[in-house]
Amino acid sequence: MPKLYLLLGGNLGDRPLYLAQAHERIAAQVGPIVQSSSLYETAAWGKTDQPAFLNQVLEVQTELSPELVLQGINGIEQELGRIRHEHWGARVIDIDILFYDQLVLQTQRLTIPHPQLHLRRFTLLPLSEIAPQLQHPVLHQQVTQLLQACPDELPVHPFVPATD
Repeated sequence: MPKLYLLLGGNLGDRPLYLAQAHERIAAQVGPIVQSSSLYETAAWGKTDQPAFLNQVLEVQTELSPELVLQGINGIEQELGRIRHEHWGARVIDIDILFYDQLVLQTQRLTIPHPQLHLRRFTLLPLSEIAPQLQHPVLHQQVTQLLQACPDELPVHPFVPATD
């Protein structure tokens, strides 16, 4: 079964809850989750005047084609209340396909591997936690090498839930 790596993120509402709900739905609708990274908190990237994001990377086994995975995760985002107002805008949940095995794919709707993953520390850090030796099929570097060379300087911290 193909290995799929997904990035989950969100910066509105109860962020840990939305990620947990996405986690459950992915397991039920896309395929079994093999590994989950820790949760990481990062200042917003791209459009910076918004709340901090919570991110997590999942390794999933799936029998679905990449197009059906995309359809499934878009449906999960809608189920959880995602509304697409603006590019890089605030959202309750965002689910991105990072890798689908070593597949290289570019269509109007989908590019695999994710075209900007090597430029985003908030993606590479949780990915390196669960798949440090994973080789990028286009850049021909391991995730740890991509993280070391990443130009993104936004701090990415392990998430520590607030205590009452």
